[in-house]
Amino acid sequence: MISAGQTAPDFTLPRDGGGTVTLSALKPGKVVLYFYPRDDTPGCTLEAQDFTARQAEFAAAGTTVIGMSKDSVKSHDKFCKKHGLGIILASDETGHTCEDYGVWQEKSMYGKTYMGIERTTVLIDGAGQVARVWPKVSVKGHADEVLAAARAL
Repeated sequence: MISAGQTAPDFTLPRDGGGTVTLSALKPGKVVLYFYPRDDTPGCTLEAQDFTARQAEFAAAGTTVIGMSKDSVKSHDKFCKKHGLGIILASDETGHTCEDYGVWQEKSMYGKTYMGIERTTVLIDGAGQVARVWPKVSVKGHADEVLAAARAL
């Protein structure tokens, strides 16, 4: 998994609503890049709603929020429309960016192991360096903690 002090791997990926998002194009702004398992599941929905609710505060702190999963752009568009989301959702269908950040990991549920996205948030500073990583995120209160860290940068 990526760690603080490393250069954040750059990416250009399709995003909700059409078009693409490129990490390096957001410099010198800060970026919160949060990886989540799947659109429209309970924890992922709550996390996206929490980041959306604080979007203006993140913007005031000079920070762009990007959610990323392996779901398609079509799935992201439905997810955004259904829940009124206002953050960028990037589609990493190939999984290359998830692998670059080390969030594509072996997981287990009900005694079965499988590969999936480990819910992780990465705070990237204006120079493109990883400032902080939150692995195995617990959703409740997480957006507030990330916002405080972004403001402190």
